Amino acid sequence: MAWPPVPAMATRAEQFDELVLDAAARIEQRLGRPLGDAEFAVEDVPPSDPAPWESSDVPLGRLFAAQGKMPARIVVYRRPVETRATDSRELAALVNDVVVEQAASLLGVDPRELDEGYDPDGD
Repeated sequence: MAWPPVPAMATRAEQFDELVLDAAARIEQRLGRPLGDAEFAVEDVPPSDPAPWESSDVPLGRLFAAQGKMPARIVVYRRPVETRATDSRELAALVNDVVVEQAASLLGVDPRELDEGYDPDGD
């Protein structure tokens, strides 16, 4: 007998995926349009070989520009984000900030244009 899927049965990774999708949906709702062909992805950890121009800090997310037929991709790194959050509410806010930052970079706008409540310093 199989149980019906319920939120309590979702894994932490699945719950994290939902947070990313929810943040993307809020941005698209604010814009009133989709974010083009941009794809959203979640990876557990960033690659261990950052580009020379990147900071030595562990990234929480990254924007990969569109190339040829490949659309732009916004990647959120689950483990680094989870380690910086103390509870589920803070995790949701941090995921939102990472997605907003990367989407703003994709669109070439200030993150506050996509989320009036965006506050990278947490003030």
